[in-house]
Amino acid sequence: MDRIYLLAPALLLLATLLLSFAVYCLLCALGHTPNVKQIKHNQFFGLFMARFLLWVLGPVERLLLGRVSPNTITALSLLMCAIAGVAAGLGHLGGSVWAFSMAGILDVLDGRLARLSNRQTSSGALFDSVSDRWGELFAFAGYAWFLHDSPWLLAVIAVMGASQMVSYTRARAEGLGIALSGGLMQRAERVFVVVSGTLLAAWYGADPETIDRVEPILGCTMLICGAASTGTALNRWLTAYRELARRDVTAALTPAEPAVPSNGPVSVPEIFAPIPKALRESAELPL
Repeated sequence: MDRIYLLAPALLLLATLLLSFAVYCLLCALGHTPNVKQIKHNQFFGLFMARFLLWVLGPVERLLLGRVSPNTITALSLLMCAIAGVAAGLGHLGGSVWAFSMAGILDVLDGRLARLSNRQTSSGALFDSVSDRWGELFAFAGYAWFLHDSPWLLAVIAVMGASQMVSYTRARAEGLGIALSGGLMQRAERVFVVVSGTLLAAWYGADPETIDRVEPILGCTMLICGAASTGTALNRWLTAYRELARRDVTAALTPAEPAVPSNGPVSVPEIFAPIPKALRESAELPL
């Protein structure tokens, strides 16, 4: 009973998602698959799960559309990441589950609201991207504090570095003209893995007889997330490098076009103008 009481917010959110998923699966089985516009999905969850999540968020999305700016949602997502980090650092793992889950949901909503309301801007994209990076740092810093007396701290440090490299490699490649969007462990996947592992750790931590399992569970969660994020970052690095190297070879083999004067044909005196007068006279150039 103590577990249910301590984890009530997180368990209520989980129960809502599971019930909604059951209804969603039933609708799909009956041939009434929900129609969701502008679906973006990744390799881990796929189109089926992406449609489900956006279908669940549909009522909230319609409620906020035109009333709340996407930047406000982004700021709230950053705030929830900070709350999740503080909760994890203080040992309130159930609160961290709820806060980090809400941060992930808000991170989906801000982009959806921007696209559906035609309010996509460069400044908003920058604010969203940078906020995501700071949000992850805030959250993982809390886990680092919770595990600072454990060897599992190294796993948290690994996931902090790897998660930043996943995003940095994509941003650097896009700056060089290469679009990178693939990978097994992106932000949505990291949120899912961390939330799932934290919920499991919180369940065992609510019982004094099993509290010793909390650190190993959190440590393994961070290790899995860090290893997969490292693999994603390295794969993106290699993919971008190969494409850039191919472009470099193509550019080197492409003959350069002769320069065309911009001010019409050049006269003979203009061509030889840089040659010293004494040298021209000695060569008896017909100028």
